[in-house]
Amino acid sequence: MRKYLAELLGTYALVFAGTGAIVIDQQTQGSITHVGVAITFGLIVMSMIYAFGDISGAHLNPAVSIAFTVAGRFPARELMPFILSQLTGAVLASLTLKLLFPANQFLGATIPAGSDMQSFILEFILTFFLMLVIINVAKGSKEQGMFAGIAIGSMVALEAMFAGPVCGASMNPARSFAPAVISGHTEHLWIYLAATTLGAVSAIPAWKLLSTPAQQ
Repeated sequence: MRKYLAELLGTYALVFAGTGAIVIDQQTQGSITHVGVAITFGLIVMSMIYAFGDISGAHLNPAVSIAFTVAGRFPARELMPFILSQLTGAVLASLTLKLLFPANQFLGATIPAGSDMQSFILEFILTFFLMLVIINVAKGSKEQGMFAGIAIGSMVALEAMFAGPVCGASMNPARSFAPAVISGHTEHLWIYLAATTLGAVSAIPAWKLLSTPAQQ
């Protein structure tokens, strides 16, 4: 239960701070700026890894949990409880933002600026490289250690910085699921559920290929 509570709280903080930055930026006519939103996402991910990495591994992301399971570094029996904890935390965060900002239309939901296929491909590539970083700096299935938070948080901020204006740079099904469902704008949700999961899982064969010589 400690693990599941840590995932719930960590994902709550991620969605509350990250999508909250988007909402507040809209409410204050751009006072946070796109760069500020990207940095907020990176910093909250980094902070939660240092806060909860030793307890649950601080996945905070169903796609990451699924990819760790595919890699054989996370027990399959814990996958569904982890995903449920992450989704619950994300939904609670979006409900909190809905309570605080009832007039906001999207609550920080990820919406493609161009075509669906453009955003699908972008999300796939972004999550692929994020997972590649995660699995190379994580210990087992745990994102912990001196530099794990810095590396992963920096990757999130970097990818949000350049791809956010086009696809939203979700890289996380829970981050997209909650604001879409609570705001009622689920028309593009399939992109952010499918592309992010496929991207994370596709990183595992690449990681195995790259790490094979080191294991010999």
